[in-house]
Amino acid sequence: MTTIPTSPLRQTSPNGLAGSKSLNTKRMRATSPLRQGNHRGSVSPKTARLLKLYDDDTHVRLRETSASAYLARVNFFVSWLDDRGLDMISVREDDLLAYQTMLLGMRKKNGRPFSVGSHVNYILAVRSLYRFLYRRRYILHNPSAALDLPRRERRLPRTLLTPDEVRKIVEATGTDARGLRDRAIFETLYATGIRCGELVRLTPYDVDTEERTLRVIQGKGGKDRHVPLTKVAAVAIERYLTRARPRLLGRRSAPGLFVGERRPRLHQTRVGQCLRRLLAKAGIKKHVTPHTFRHSIATHLLRGRADIRHIQTLLGHSCLSSTERYVKVELSDLKEVIRRAHPRGR
Repeated sequence: MTTIPTSPLRQTSPNGLAGSKSLNTKRMRATSPLRQGNHRGSVSPKTARLLKLYDDDTHVRLRETSASAYLARVNFFVSWLDDRGLDMISVREDDLLAYQTMLLGMRKKNGRPFSVGSHVNYILAVRSLYRFLYRRRYILHNPSAALDLPRRERRLPRTLLTPDEVRKIVEATGTDARGLRDRAIFETLYATGIRCGELVRLTPYDVDTEERTLRVIQGKGGKDRHVPLTKVAAVAIERYLTRARPRLLGRRSAPGLFVGERRPRLHQTRVGQCLRRLLAKAGIKKHVTPHTFRHSIATHLLRGRADIRHIQTLLGHSCLSSTERYVKVELSDLKEVIRRAHPRGR
């Protein structure tokens, strides 16, 4: 039974597949092994050269995290080919179908199958590789055209915060420099519904606390958007900028809006660590991540009768179907109300 190791990145999954669990890629470094020159020695010089060209092309087209995720999955595929004595250029459609079958048979360490989204991400990486090779005319026929993507189900958010729980989290932050920063972070996440990756890439020039607007540059799909800030979020950011950020930086300079105590830019993992500390302090037992704030504000806005297209714009969804799952959350709530309150609901 084949197992693959888990990626340390929670990915902003390429091509809009956010939220799916990644197949295990721990032994495949997030930074491309090709850039470090340590790819498997058994790969032919020609294959190594083509992979290096693909590496460069991917890093030009995609952000570092997305490019690294693609490259890790391509490296796994090339390793699978090498174990079977297959060459990347001479691969046939049947070989790729065999690879897809192998992916379906893989299991996690606990014996459970990987999600459909995981399979989709690995197949997308193979498609990307062969599109590149075909586009550059290294192959005359694209064998990956035969690969069908599994249908990925749209799951409802597993965990949502109530407005009272959000209040408890932000009130648990404290009044020191770190506390003011953390309050600004979580007020921003709840006010705007931006992704954690978008939050850590913000600069002070992306925020206008007087006009109460925030600019997201190169969000998912490479799109820019402007989103409004609530009054409390704007006040929290202003307090952080004037009172806390200079103290956290000291004599250092940093391009990012939110800075760490030791590093000039706050990392996503650090935001998650701050959140876990605040959850414990607030006495909230739910499994909450920074992305939970995005799900929560979308649901709360919908319950407050906000138009779904306005929510779509706020979240930066390219298609309405991504936003419509929050309508399903509302429907599931309604079903529970009917079950409890309707005379014939049980």
